[in-house]
Amino acid sequence: MNRPRSTAGVLHVRCAPTLTPEGYREVLDLLREFSPVVQALPPRAALVQVRGAQRYFGADPARIAEVVRLRAVARLGTDVRIGVAGTWAVAAMASARIPGPGGTLTVPDDPAAVAGFLAPLPVDALHGLGSRQAEALRGYGLHTVGALTRVPPGVLERILGKRSGRLVADRARGIDPRPVTPRDLPPSAAVRTGFTRQELDGPHARAALLALVVRLGAALRGRRQAARSLSLTLQFAGGTRWEKSRRLPEPSAHDEDLRTLAYRLMDAAGLQRARLTGMVLRAEDLTTAAGTTRQLSLDPTRESRLTAEAAIDRANARFGPGTVRPAATFLLGAASPPGR
Repeated sequence: MNRPRSTAGVLHVRCAPTLTPEGYREVLDLLREFSPVVQALPPRAALVQVRGAQRYFGADPARIAEVVRLRAVARLGTDVRIGVAGTWAVAAMASARIPGPGGTLTVPDDPAAVAGFLAPLPVDALHGLGSRQAEALRGYGLHTVGALTRVPPGVLERILGKRSGRLVADRARGIDPRPVTPRDLPPSAAVRTGFTRQELDGPHARAALLALVVRLGAALRGRRQAARSLSLTLQFAGGTRWEKSRRLPEPSAHDEDLRTLAYRLMDAAGLQRARLTGMVLRAEDLTTAAGTTRQLSLDPTRESRLTAEAAIDRANARFGPGTVRPAATFLLGAASPPGR
């Protein structure tokens, strides 16, 4: 089948929603085999600049995208959706239009092709447009991306504000000057929870903190990273906050080490009658797990816990996150889902 030649050089890769953090890192490693210019967009997306790779592989971006997808399926056992275009925004919109679980969609980097792709899309498909902004535009009869290009940018600025209106006007025309910037996973990772009712520093709050430790540790181990320090943010009724950071004795992603320091941070808050509404636990100053050394321990209890931790990770990877977790976390009722 003849494929139209494309000069587009940006790939926007979307991974499956069920992909584990470890699987996401493997996809990033795969993408770097095709280009050194890979920008991680956690939790499960990435950008790749392949203009240089076209010369090296002697293939156009559409073909490179197809090979990336085939290797992801064959080597990693996961499918991906890849949008190919000349800019970040158009490539992201292309990948979003691919029905699951995988596939590729190329938008040639010429004005007519870009306009033909964007014009019929619903306005809420515009990359970077929020749901409230989309609702405001629809309130003025602007229901498609093409409709946005038929009104002066000043009209959009009056509806959405100067900065947002100008951005929307440019994106509707396929204009997005943002470069693809090589970036690995962020140097920090955070997990958070909120309470359905105000909590004192009692068993329920401690169980919530333990649940955060377990989630954070699993995320770090899945990303093959270790933390050099932790920070704990406590949110109180009335909107006040307390935050403190401490360094670990050595980089670690093990639940036991993270739990010990997290509990010390909670103790340092000196809570008495303060009522908690939420908490955030953040791992900071991350390093690769491969770059850390693990000292042999003469403590059989610790060695047994590390062995059990590895088995729990395997079980949760197979049956779903949180399938196996500390009994104390069952004290929790319904809490708000994790955010970023």
